[in-house]
Amino acid sequence: MTFELNLLATPKAVPELRHHLRTHDFEVRLCATELLTNVIDHLGEGAPVTVRVTATPHGHTRVEVTDPDPRTLPVLVPPTDTAESGRGLALVGQLSQRWGVDQGADRKTVWCELAEPGR
Repeated sequence: MTFELNLLATPKAVPELRHHLRTHDFEVRLCATELLTNVIDHLGEGAPVTVRVTATPHGHTRVEVTDPDPRTLPVLVPPTDTAESGRGLALVGQLSQRWGVDQGADRKTVWCELAEPGR
């Protein structure tokens, strides 16, 4: 199972991505759209991104979102009770077995791995 989609990071791309991932579990769709939303929020609208969903050798599903800015790294910051944003990475962290960032010279990939349902 491999899924790959190149798109521009815009608010209307979020429901489009969810639609493309409709055959995947809710957790996969949620993590992919949260990682895409981080690009919109921190790099700005219109950044080119690649979204990938693949199976790992250990039975997990890996979600990756690659963008062209290796300098802007995601940071997990606990939101306050009244914060209207800032929960995306916390959700990704809670749903996934692990998550991280792979940096390249001209891009970064934020990824997470989710257990298969029932595991």
